[in-house]
Amino acid sequence: MVFRGTITDAPDFDPSVDAETLYNAMKGIGSDKEAILDLVTGRSNAQRQEIVKAYKSSYGKDLIDDLKYELTGKFERLIVSLMRPQAYHDAKEIHDALKGAGTDEKCLIEVLASRNNQQIHALVAAYKDAYGSDLEEDIIGDTSGHFKKMLIVLLQLKGLETGEIIKAQWGTEESIFIMLLGNRSVTHLRMVFDKYQEIAEKAIEDSIKSELSGDFERLMLAIVQCIRSVPMYFAKRLYKSMKGLGTQDNTLIRIMICRSEIDMLDIRECFRMGYEKSLYNMIKEDTSGDYKRTLLALCGGDDDLAGEFFPEAAQLAYKMWEISSMTKVQLRPTIRPASEFDPADDAQNLRKAMKGFGTDEDTIINIVVNRSNEQRQEIKQVFKSLLGRDLMKDLKSELSKNLERLIIGLMLTPAEFDAKMMRKAIEGAGTDEHALIEILVTRTNEQIHAMNAAYKHAYKKSLEEAIQSDTSGRFCQILTALVQGAREDGPADLDRALVDAQELANACNEDSDEMEIKFMSILCTRSFPHLRKVFQEFVRCSNKDIEQIIKKEMSGDLKQAMYGIVCSVKNQPNYLANRLYKAMKGIGTDDRALIRIMVSRSEIDLFNIRKEFKETHDCSLHEFIQVETMVVSSHFMSINTEAASVCRLMCPFCTCECLSDCYSVCLSVCLSVCLSVCRSVILYYNAYAAACPLFVGAEGERCSMAL
Repeated sequence: MVFRGTITDAPDFDPSVDAETLYNAMKGIGSDKEAILDLVTGRSNAQRQEIVKAYKSSYGKDLIDDLKYELTGKFERLIVSLMRPQAYHDAKEIHDALKGAGTDEKCLIEVLASRNNQQIHALVAAYKDAYGSDLEEDIIGDTSGHFKKMLIVLLQLKGLETGEIIKAQWGTEESIFIMLLGNRSVTHLRMVFDKYQEIAEKAIEDSIKSELSGDFERLMLAIVQCIRSVPMYFAKRLYKSMKGLGTQDNTLIRIMICRSEIDMLDIRECFRMGYEKSLYNMIKEDTSGDYKRTLLALCGGDDDLAGEFFPEAAQLAYKMWEISSMTKVQLRPTIRPASEFDPADDAQNLRKAMKGFGTDEDTIINIVVNRSNEQRQEIKQVFKSLLGRDLMKDLKSELSKNLERLIIGLMLTPAEFDAKMMRKAIEGAGTDEHALIEILVTRTNEQIHAMNAAYKHAYKKSLEEAIQSDTSGRFCQILTALVQGAREDGPADLDRALVDAQELANACNEDSDEMEIKFMSILCTRSFPHLRKVFQEFVRCSNKDIEQIIKKEMSGDLKQAMYGIVCSVKNQPNYLANRLYKAMKGIGTDDRALIRIMVSRSEIDLFNIRKEFKETHDCSLHEFIQVETMVVSSHFMSINTEAASVCRLMCPFCTCECLSDCYSVCLSVCLSVCLSVCRSVILYYNAYAAACPLFVGAEGERCSMAL
């Protein structure tokens, strides 16, 4: 496989001239940073080493020392790192990871899992030369367990360089994983992974996640990812280094430097393919100043403008769809039917929770989120027959804001809830196109039929009519097609998949109208297993990925709908995990989207969604909900210094620093402001927490003072 970098040898290179240019850029008051970054990023690493030597010969000074003196901050760190030989840069990264305050296991994993034998040899020698100690001994002294053993295996370079096939061995013991992943060639291991997928009906990564844990699990996953595709592994690492609040600059610098002369072009394409934006634009948005300009020079270009699709990315796309078509996912809910269920007892307890002064939200949450939807329907019926009251009306009168919306959503049948969510997306000022797409691309035929019936019953008009009255053009057509609930069932038909793939590829060369019609006719009607095979063969027919074509050739809501179908076909839990992330990231939370997904998936695949969220965003869904449902909004979803002060003033028995401490203060003491600000926030969070269990801290801190 041929990798391509963005930094190559400069033509007509003269190290003495470059040394003089750098000297002039740094002499006198101030320094010409633009001249420094242009020169450094315009030379290969080998040429930079010649410049270092020429600088010392001409001026009797150390160039790196001068750069450290003249430059500051992240820009200085980046330029100085570029001036080191790559092996010495790796050695410094490993040394800092081992010798700093605490061990940076992620750095150790990234470097040792991604380097080839030659690079590891050079790293070990450079480490010995620079620090006078043995790298293996330092790793042994600073790590432990299977994690340590696997790092040592990687250092000892027992991996085979040939493509010979060795008899595969299966099992989940850590020693077997170490033996296989540390001692087999890349070619052999790729074949082992394919065979494992056939036998186990799941990817090797899933087995690693289920059998291993901690740093050892992360190391083994990194090795597998690098065996599958080093560029894809680094694209993922770069994305995680920049997403969210703050930038992991050490990771960003390390990867941009070490891959700029190897495979940065392919990393860029993998990045665009995986994250809907170019690496160039993400760096541009996440960094600033001379530091940003240097990183952009190493990146080499904006793929959103170029529109190229590199051969390496096409191969990866084909393999990705192949894995998707072979994997059988076991969907796992987070809410199951309660054992020893007594609807009459639940009905009485709910009535008691809403009777008299105040409302016992704890009891309501505890009952509602620990019963299946079918059991909740029984509770509603028994509540009316025993007490002569409408449970839904009582809940609406006793609860408020998002807590009310969430609890009421859980009490509706799935079909009623979907119908209500479609109604909310359509009615009012503006249409929530994202909600329409999300619901229609993730529901089965049976769920769509039930939703249509519920919509007709509740709103006295068909859902199809409502969609057609509120949308237009091709977007209206694709929603109308999806709302029919007429998608084919069954496995992939290989012969037909080849025909469909070729028709899609041919449509890419036609005008936009013909292309959109052909894409819609296939994407809206074929079964998901069949479409996975179609999308795989599409790569072979066109040398492009279906996602890239949709992003490049389509626009607006139609593009979002087509893209939603493709993402749902590829990995529906991952698609919904990303929808949850987008609902909560940034300032403000899209509470409607958050409620919609949590309610509708809690008895289907919320556990799978949780796993995908954790893997993609390096944060558990539970942690994210905890933070985002207790962050600023214009209503009661607010935890800040001012609100906390108000809460403490209105609740004299709360002496702690955060609003969650007011959680259990006696209702007769807390005034209404305290209740509406503090208690609602915590209860809203707890309702989500119960739907997404198995997380430490499922309830807010309780006030230790009581009357």
